[in-house]
This record gives sequence, C-alpha cells and structure tokens, in this order.
Amino acid sequence: MENDRKIAVLIDADNVSQKYIKFILDEIVNHGTPTYKRIYGDWTKPQLGPWKETLLEYSITPIQQYSYTTGKNATDSALIIDAMDILYSQSVDGFCIVSSDSDFTKLASRLREAGMFVLGMGEKKTPRPFIVACEKFKYLEALSSTAEPMEDKPAQPPKNNVVERDKKALIASIRNIVTEISDEDGWAYMGDVGNILNKRNPDFDTRNYGYSKLTPLVSSLKVFDIMSRKTSNPHISHKFIRNKK
Repeated sequence: MENDRKIAVLIDADNVSQKYIKFILDEIVNHGTPTYKRIYGDWTKPQLGPWKETLLEYSITPIQQYSYTTGKNATDSALIIDAMDILYSQSVDGFCIVSSDSDFTKLASRLREAGMFVLGMGEKKTPRPFIVACEKFKYLEALSSTAEPMEDKPAQPPKNNVVERDKKALIASIRNIVTEISDEDGWAYMGDVGNILNKRNPDFDTRNYGYSKLTPLVSSLKVFDIMSRKTSNPHISHKFIRNKK
C-alpha cells in the first residue's frame, strides 16, 4: 500500500530554503514513511547557517560536501552517489528528491527504471525535464500555502502560478480523459479521471489552484457536468464528470 512505502528523503540545501521543511515532511507522510532523511551542502558556508537549528528539530542528517572546485556542484554529486547506494541496499521503496535543480533529472529517471517511486519537490522555477522525470512532483510554494485550511473556494486565487497559466491545457487534458474512459452516456468516475491526470502530469496538484480537492476545482472550471451517485453506504457517494455539450 502507498502509506507502507519506505521513502529516502534527500534534500539539496543549496536549492531549498529551510522555511519549507515542515511542509516537505508533512507531504511525504501522505506517500509513505520517511526513513533516510539527509540534506547535502557545504556546511562551512554562512548562507546555510539558518538550516542548522532546523536539522535538529526535524532529525535530518547533514552531509558535509566541500566545494573543491569553483563552478562544479559537489553537493549534487554527493546526493546522487548516496541515492544509488541506498537503491542498491534495497532498503526503501521510493525516494523524495527535494531540489529545483535539473541536474537530478537523470537520477530520477534511473530510480524509476529500477522500479522506485520517485517524488520530486521544488520551487516553481524547477526545469520541466526534472518534473516529468518524477512520478509525482509538488511545488513547495503550493505546499506552504496550505498552512491554513482551504475552503471549497479559494479566498485568494494564487498568483504567478505556473500551472494556473496552463488552465486551458488542464481543461483540454480533462476533456480528453473523460472522452477516453466515459460510459455510453458520457459519464466518467471522478476518481479515475484524477488518477490518470496525475499520471500524465506529475506536477498536477489541486493545491496549485487553491483547492484541496479535485471536484471543487473541476466545478470551478465551469465546462463540465458533475453528478453524485449513491452507493450501498448511505454516507458515501461517488462523483462522476461529463463534458458539457
């Protein structure tokens, strides 16, 4: 089961702010149990100073990597080597790579080739190749914006959101999925639509749009019909979606 996964969490300190750490770890437990928790950087540099108290609070192991040569990222190399060592140890079911650096694209691809679940996390500036190399990708800004409980309608639509700018593409993608999997009357189960949408778009997350669930987001697009169907359990109903004619 998904929550039974053992996940190695590897963080690139050079590309991530310590202000996100609580949201990172809270999100990881939605996908499995963090076992290894390591963060990589040159801890002799003053700019990494703010991390030190955070590491103690969240029991994250700092890995020292000196910058031997100007222009070469030794931190990336150390993280990649550790990831491969952990892979060959066969002690985990997946990896969470936290960075906004495209240098980890090949690593993510290699881990997935080995059958690993790969969750990526980074800021909105993260290059697309790294995002699509991961099975799932979460934007740190979106994770941190959920510090307050979300309503069915966002109080303030998120600004400068890379996914928000692609809303037309999102609508087209949902339309295509509904067409492909719908029944003879055009209805498709919302849960199946969401699963396929996530597989086709690793960075899709309703929180990018200010919604906590898929159904309110789809409803806000105003181009789909939504219907509830009762189940044998009076407390549970299933949502279905259809392209508006």
